[in-house]
Amino acid sequence: MINVLVVDDDAMVAELNRCYIGQIPGFTCCGTASTLQQAKSMVLNPPAPIDLILLDVYMQGDNGLDLLPELRHAGRPVDVIVISSAADAVTIKKSLQYGVVDYLIKPFQFPRFEEALTGWRKKKRLMDSQQYYEQSDVDQLIHGSNPIVADNKRLPKGLTVQTLRTICQWIDNHPDSEFSTDQLASAVNISRVSCRKYLIYLAQINILLTNIHYGVTGRPVYLYHLQADHHALLKQYC
Repeated sequence: MINVLVVDDDAMVAELNRCYIGQIPGFTCCGTASTLQQAKSMVLNPPAPIDLILLDVYMQGDNGLDLLPELRHAGRPVDVIVISSAADAVTIKKSLQYGVVDYLIKPFQFPRFEEALTGWRKKKRLMDSQQYYEQSDVDQLIHGSNPIVADNKRLPKGLTVQTLRTICQWIDNHPDSEFSTDQLASAVNISRVSCRKYLIYLAQINILLTNIHYGVTGRPVYLYHLQADHHALLKQYC
């Protein structure tokens, strides 16, 4: 479970954010802080590990961004998403320079909130899953999307991002399985011909390995499985 600390001096906003956090699987609100001093105390001496902070800027005469150098100086490996009505360029630039992972301007809708948290989780999983990175991994961390699948134009003709994501999600949920085109096509409810095109593409970019099996009739059956140590790369397409 990912522990999230909400730092906001508006009790209603803090409660709304707490409720929003509870709607996203895998996340839990581990506490709230209504003052900057309280936030510093909870971060430096947390009752439970804090993975992510949702930070307001205007805090009862204080600037919430003052918490950021405290975090870095203390060496706390905690990421921060700013949620504030502050929309001026100076504040936003300062937030980004301190390394906040996202910035939400109040008011906002739940889908944007959910995107911020799940996007951060996806990057964190990628960072935690391996010791060395390929260029595509770095692109994912910095840009938030894989340039190969950022839009349909970069995929081979006839392939779409949505269907590719569906297929990759199934493979992600069955990382140790070996499967045929027919099995996968049936599982994700697409045609065999279409499924075959996606599997060929994933094999070409070295996410899948292909084994050829010959039955009693001599007709080859192509079986696919996820390459070892390529699970993180696959997740970029999910």
